[in-house]
Amino acid sequence: MTNKDYQQLMPTWPKQPGVYRFLDGEGNALYVGKAKNLKNRLSSYFGSTKGMAYKTRVMVKHARSIEMTIVETETDALLLESTLIKRLQPPYNVMLKDGKSYNYLCIRNERFPRVYITRKVVRDGSTYFGPYTSKGRLKTILELIRALFPLRTCNFFLSNENIGKGKFKVCLEYHIKNCEAPCEGKETEENYNEKIKQVKNILKGNFGPVKRHLQELMAKHAEKLEFEKAQIAKDKLGIFGDYQSKSTVVSTTIRDVDVFSIASDEKHAYVNYIKVVNGAIINAYTQEMVKNLDDDERDLLTYVIPELRQRFDSIAPEIILPYEVELAEKDIQQTIPKIGDKKKLLELSEKNVKFFLLQKKKDAVSKTNKQTSTERILRTLQGDLHMKDLPLHIECFDNSNMQGSYPVSSCVVFKNAKPSKKDYRHYNIKTVVGPDDFASMEEVVYRRYRRLLQEGEPLPQLIIIDGGKGQLSAAAKSLATLGILEKVTVVGIAKRLEEIFFPGDPIPLYINKKSESLKLIQQARNEAHRFAITFHRNKRSQNFTKTELEDIPGIGEKTAAKLLKHFGSVKKLRAANKEEVEQVIGKAGTRKVWVYFGKEE
Repeated sequence: MTNKDYQQLMPTWPKQPGVYRFLDGEGNALYVGKAKNLKNRLSSYFGSTKGMAYKTRVMVKHARSIEMTIVETETDALLLESTLIKRLQPPYNVMLKDGKSYNYLCIRNERFPRVYITRKVVRDGSTYFGPYTSKGRLKTILELIRALFPLRTCNFFLSNENIGKGKFKVCLEYHIKNCEAPCEGKETEENYNEKIKQVKNILKGNFGPVKRHLQELMAKHAEKLEFEKAQIAKDKLGIFGDYQSKSTVVSTTIRDVDVFSIASDEKHAYVNYIKVVNGAIINAYTQEMVKNLDDDERDLLTYVIPELRQRFDSIAPEIILPYEVELAEKDIQQTIPKIGDKKKLLELSEKNVKFFLLQKKKDAVSKTNKQTSTERILRTLQGDLHMKDLPLHIECFDNSNMQGSYPVSSCVVFKNAKPSKKDYRHYNIKTVVGPDDFASMEEVVYRRYRRLLQEGEPLPQLIIIDGGKGQLSAAAKSLATLGILEKVTVVGIAKRLEEIFFPGDPIPLYINKKSESLKLIQQARNEAHRFAITFHRNKRSQNFTKTELEDIPGIGEKTAAKLLKHFGSVKKLRAANKEEVEQVIGKAGTRKVWVYFGKEE
């Protein structure tokens, strides 16, 4: 049907309350809606499209017919709409989304019931509590239950023929610490069921009966002079008291209430639900919904409140809301608080739902802009070192010398977490005499960054010094002299424990050994060490040959290298006999060496 066809049918549409259904060409429901006045509501779909949601326009375009059901009241329309949505599952209606399956606590429908965690709800008469969004909290509750009321965990079927007949000796030996062995008749069914009753009270948030039960148990054992059992009951009362004190008690005046708040964006809506029993928050949950058509937040709350109350088995007579909504259950009191504890509860719910919406937006942005491995490593390093800027440019320094001889230093450069070898630099130490790593580091760092400043080159975001607090302090001194200490992040890495030091801070930072950021620092440190050692060896080799043998008149570089290769050192060459030297460089060359050493007569 075309828009013109709908315009012709419009005069025949009723003005009573009811439910309408847009159908496709095969008669499948596309959308189910309710209205106080069917004619007015349906007419809105076929007037001006200005301001109409895109999904609404698409739905109307694909619809081929409309069906209507007239009812007596608007409440009846609400009930019928909910029923039809659940049965027909129309694609353009609000759909509840669950990102994952949640955990429940199950009290099994069996003799001597077991209590355990499950994700699967089976309608077999068992009692389920939940869902729990935090498995950690659920485990805490289960540990409390097992500490207070030992229950069986075995999977054996307990019948009258088997109980107390010695058929569960293996079970008894294995589970004796978990339960009181009802399988061997060591605990009555009446006593066991009383424990199950108290477990249900805990899970419902009814702490008072549990506390009274433990107090009565303690008094009963004390009266019978069973002081050991009385002490056990007292210890359990203490455990229960500790757990109860950790519950979020909102008010002594508030009893059982449900709190709802909502936040939404263009595509989704999020409803936060807080369940309060006996003045304590026992559950909190945020329901995500896919928005379709032009549903407003009131409609969404109207739809989801019954769903959440049913899911969490709530029978609270009062609900706290940001504004009043239409509900099928007219006996529920709706409270829109302005001040007091109920207002604080609503604000808590609103704070949670807004945070949930913000996190969803951040997750969406994160998925859109997926980080590369390089970005991930650099952001991890930035966080570990508490840096303001992302360390895209990193420089690392190391010294090398042999007992103060031939001192050199190296500077390696990493850009985007990768070595930039064309930017590597090595330095001959000019102003330091003897083995002084601290002074050498001070000189090299000063020379490096004085030149960068003179040439207008960008400074690195991170400077790494290979060494502990001494080398780091020397480097920081040069940076401070140049006036750039506050413009860069400089750290030292000590080899023994891979400690990270900051200037002026005696307490080191320990980064997880498996962290990608520490591995990047280690890579830069190792590369600086390799580059310094290579340069030092080359310089030492060159200087050694030149100073000792190339000064001999008539002995060139190749001859000197041949002698060193054969004898290993000048000292051994001096100790060698003349015939051995002649075998290497001949008589003429040997005569020149002998004259130089003062051995020639």
